[in-house]
Amino acid sequence: MSVRELGPKEIMELLPHRFPFLMVDRVVELDCERQYIRAIKNVTHNEPYFQGHFPENPIMPGVMLAEAMAQVGALFMKSCVPEYREKLFVLAGLDKVRFRQPVFPGDTLVIEAQGFKQKGHILKTSVRVMVGDKVVAEAEITAAMR
Repeated sequence: MSVRELGPKEIMELLPHRFPFLMVDRVVELDCERQYIRAIKNVTHNEPYFQGHFPENPIMPGVMLAEAMAQVGALFMKSCVPEYREKLFVLAGLDKVRFRQPVFPGDTLVIEAQGFKQKGHILKTSVRVMVGDKVVAEAEITAAMR
């Protein structure tokens, strides 16, 4: 399978998430052979969590960054393994999580996942989130396939 991209329609066909919880705007690189995916999330002032986190100094919550990372991993698996397309992936664990820089309205997140490993219905991958040339978050994500 060659390198490809996924637009909003394709993402919504693969993920069950919807507003306000869909955290991936588009996939700009999907390479099943290299086990690599790179996706984009544009962070806007309209994100509902900014109403309370924090109104005078809006910062994207770390849990939302973790969710974005998990969704990118699910997109990879559903796109690259045809028999997983209809499966539900649920977040089962986070290891080596680091939030290195705050994320603000107006930032564009570049989310990269690589090195997918599977044991039974458990899947793991390493993910990092960049804004510009800075790593803002990273984690090892574990998901359970249901």
